[in-house]
Amino acid sequence: MKNYTITVNGNVYDVTVEEGQSTGAPAPRAAAPKAAPAPAAAPKAAAPAAGAGSVTVAASVPGKVFKVEASVGQAVKTGDNIVILEAMKMEIPVVAPQDGTVASINVAVGDAVENGDVLATMN
Repeated sequence: MKNYTITVNGNVYDVTVEEGQSTGAPAPRAAAPKAAPAPAAAPKAAAPAAGAGSVTVAASVPGKVFKVEASVGQAVKTGDNIVILEAMKMEIPVVAPQDGTVASINVAVGDAVENGDVLATMN
């Protein structure tokens, strides 16, 4: 038997193929693939950039940036919308966790984000 790791459309599979004698029969079939753990992707924004605020505003779900509602330097109150994400055909607001000033916006409309990615920072 031989083991192979195959990637199809970004999914990683471990496949085991039985070797047989050449008898004119059809080639051996691959065993049912089982999903292998995908390598961990590096986070887009693990830490705020230099000059950014000390409070991070992170994505609560994976999705796509639908709208950026705040701008750098804007004063916001707790609960004000900073970014709107689109996930599963729903618009999900990402809000300011506290009163403050937006120090940086780390995403743009159309960007794909993962759960926990830093979308903005505040002071």
